[in-house]
Parts: sequence; C-alpha cells; structure tokens
Amino acid sequence: MTDIKQIDKQNIVNTYGREDVTFVSGKGSILFDDNGKEYIDFGSGIAVNGIGVADDNWVEAVYAQLKKIAHTSNLYYNEPCAKLGEILTTRTGLKKVFFSNSGAEANEFAIKCARKYSFDKYGEGRYEIITLKNSFHGRTMATITATGQDVFHTYFNPFLEGFQYAEANDIEDLISKANDKTCAVMLEFVQGEGGVNALNKDYVQKVYDLCKKNDWLFIADEVQTGNGRTGTLYAYEQYGVLPDIMSTAKGLAGGLPMGATLVGDKCEFVMSAGTHGSTFGGNPAISAGAIEVLNRITPEFLASVKKKSEMIIDRLQKMDGVESVSGLGLMLGVKTKKDAKMVKAECLKNGLVVLTAKDKIRLLPALNIKTEEIDKGLKILEKALI
Repeated sequence: MTDIKQIDKQNIVNTYGREDVTFVSGKGSILFDDNGKEYIDFGSGIAVNGIGVADDNWVEAVYAQLKKIAHTSNLYYNEPCAKLGEILTTRTGLKKVFFSNSGAEANEFAIKCARKYSFDKYGEGRYEIITLKNSFHGRTMATITATGQDVFHTYFNPFLEGFQYAEANDIEDLISKANDKTCAVMLEFVQGEGGVNALNKDYVQKVYDLCKKNDWLFIADEVQTGNGRTGTLYAYEQYGVLPDIMSTAKGLAGGLPMGATLVGDKCEFVMSAGTHGSTFGGNPAISAGAIEVLNRITPEFLASVKKKSEMIIDRLQKMDGVESVSGLGLMLGVKTKKDAKMVKAECLKNGLVVLTAKDKIRLLPALNIKTEEIDKGLKILEKALI
C-alpha cells in the first residue's frame, strides 16, 4: 500500500500538525480511514461538512453543474452564482454579496470595504478597525493582524497598521480603544479558535449602538458561526442586530471552498469594478453546492440543530470529567478536568473525531448528525475523560 503519510511529509509544506490518520471515505457523520477503521465525526472538517460527508443530493447538485461547466470567469455572468446571491440577500436582508474562496478572503473584503466606505465619506485618516482580544479572523497579512492574539503576531513583521484590540464583553475597554481614526468594529459572536466563547448579548447590542451613533461599520465575522451552525442561519439573528458587513465561509458550500461577504445599505455601492476580485469566487459548481446547502437549512432543520445542542449540553454537563460547556448550537467548547489534547488523542484512538480550541475540546458535528451517532460519540468521549 502506498505510504500517503510519508509522501505528504516529503512533499507538503509542514504548516499543519496532522493527526496520525488518513481518511479515505465517509458517509454522513461516519468516516473511514485507509485501514477500514470507522470513526464518528464530531469535527466536520472544522465546521465545513455541515450536511455531512458525501450527501447524495449535494453530490448530485455539484455533479450536474460540473457536467455543464465547472468554471467560467467573473468577466461573465453565471446562473448558480446569481441565484446563490439572491438566496443570501433574501434570507439575510442584506443587499449584495461578494464571493471568494475562504473565510480569510471574505474578511479581507470586509476590511477593504470598511476602509473604502470611510475614505469615500470622510477622506484619509479614518481607517482603524477595533477587533476583540482572543479573536481569530484568518491568516493573510490583514486578517492575521486583525486577529486579537499575540501568538499570531510574530515572524512576519511588519504587520498591517490600523487595528486596535479590545477586551471581549467589556464595553468601556472598547470605548477606550476608539478614536477619530476608528471606522469599524469587527467581531465573532462566538470566538471559535479563541476557545468557543459566546459574546454576551447585552455587550453586542451596546457595541452595535455605538457603531450606529458614530457611523462605524459593524462587521460580523460569521465564518464559523454561520450557515446554521449556531441554531439560526446566522448567529447575528440571536443578538438582535443586523451587520453592515458580514463574512462567512466554512459550511456554506458543504465541503467545497467558498467564502462570501454580504453588505448592507451603507456599503451596497462602495466597492466597484476593479476595487477587488477573485478568480474562483462564485464558481458555478461550488455555487451549486452552496445552493443545496442553504435550501436544506429550513426552520425545521434549525429547530433540530437546537434540539441536538440541548441534548449534547445536557449529557456533557452530567459527565464527571467536564468542568463547563460553552458556545452556541452545534459549536461547543468543553472544559475538561483532563488535558484536552490527551482527551482528543484518546477519542481518536477509540473512533471519535473531536477538535480542540485553547484548553477545551471543541465539538462541531454535522448539523444533520443522527441521534444514535451523537449517543455513541458521547459515550466514547465520556470514557476518554477518565
């Protein structure tokens, strides 16, 4: 048998701490490695495979488009891209969308759009964006600078100027970071990579009111929280706000690379031809997959996400090895008495895929995971906590 792991080590840049497993196939929330071992998937490719692996209807939708045309160019119109845009604007109430390939790219557009809005209206010098400490917005030069974690601010100096970092859930600290250069506030409603911590609703509403009062743009990073993950189509719906700019990615296209940035009234006409672009953004085949995903996220589907979330949280809170549970919907962080990395390794050995975030176990199962799969997976997790 070909040694894929050795080929990978010899040929792929070592930017990932890979686990000692090669997944080769799967169905729904069940994965198989190259030895035929079965795993229950509580990670869904880091919140990407929102409707599971190899979903029949999703595969059919993508394949049908592949047989027509896989790629055109953004110099021309394509039907799936246009229809996907219509679905997103209709369901969010935002005005227009820019398609890209990833969450980082979606956030790059958000940053550029916010700065151009302020430049067009106020002229030079009003360009700073306040983000939150412990946030994560991507790994490009702009988005890694926007990320409010010192650990990411090494090696690549000089970093992009124009970002301030405020303590999450501390409105006075955010006010202290604002000045006449401020043009926007950018936040995640649940800080995923930062430890799966949900922001307080009262705090978010105060930030939102400040943005309205000062004409700062309110940017919602819904790269991980979006597309049904938290129990609503987008997490902002649970906070009583409507972003001026919203980025999303991960689960949008069900396993294919897609980012999207939606803009509201203030920014509808800010970006024009030549101000930004993406070779593969709005790709027809990927857009077809995203349409299938969004069509699946119905009120009934979202209700089932909330029900599964409640069931999982209830089970977790009764486990002896669990100290606390955080997050929203099926984006959960579990603070364990035992070292999280040890728990993750034990789970993988026993056929359960989980993730970590800071010192927590992170659970991001497919939104349509079966109840019996949840039950079996939680039993494996509980044994790993001992």
